[in-house]
Amino acid sequence: MADKQDLNAPPGARALLLDTASAIMRDGDVIDISLSELSLRSGLNSALVKYYFGNKAGLLKALLDRDWEAIVTSVDALVAKDGWAPEAKLRRHILKVVDTFYEVPYLNRLTMRVIRESDDAEARRIADCYLSPMYRAYESLIGDGVAAGVFRPTDPQLFYFTVTGAADRFFSARLVLKHCFDQDTLTETLRDRYREHTLDIIMAGILAR
Repeated sequence: MADKQDLNAPPGARALLLDTASAIMRDGDVIDISLSELSLRSGLNSALVKYYFGNKAGLLKALLDRDWEAIVTSVDALVAKDGWAPEAKLRRHILKVVDTFYEVPYLNRLTMRVIRESDDAEARRIADCYLSPMYRAYESLIGDGVAAGVFRPTDPQLFYFTVTGAADRFFSARLVLKHCFDQDTLTETLRDRYREHTLDIIMAGILAR
C-alpha cells in the first residue's frame, strides 16, 4: 500500500475526507457518496479512502462513529451536570437533538444502513456504543423528572423513538418540503421554528402538570 507521502496527503486529510463526505450527504439528502465527487470536493486523492478507511464502507462507518461519539459525549455531560432541574435538562436535550439532525440529517438513515450491512458483532458494537447509551440517558432524565414530580411516568424506550423520530422525519423530508411547500433548503430559520415546535409538543406530553 502506498504511504501518505506517495498520495500527497496534507495534514488533516482524514478529517477532511469525513467532513466532505458529511457535506455531500447533507447537501444531497442521501446516505451514499461517490469517490469521484469526494475527491473533487475535498481536493484529495480518492486513494486516501483506502489508505485511511480500507474502502467506502469503512469511510461510512468512521463517519458514523465520529458523529455518534460527539452526540453520546454531549448527552453524558448533560445527564451528569449538577444544579440543573430535570425539566431544564430535557428541554436542553430536545433542542440539541433538533440541532444535531439539522447538522447531520442523514444520521438515523446512515445508522440503519451501516447496521444492516454489518455482521452481528459490528451491529452489536454500534448498539452498545451509541444506541444503548442514549436509552440509558433517557431512563435517567425521565426517571429524575418523575421522582421530582415534574414528569408523568413515561416509557423511556418509546420516548427515545418519539424524540429522534420527530427530528429525523423532518430533516430527511427535503422532497416533501420541495414539492409541497416550494422549499428545499434547510435554513437556520426553519430549524429554529422546528426547534420550538418540537419542544412545545414533546414537553406538553411529558410534563406532569
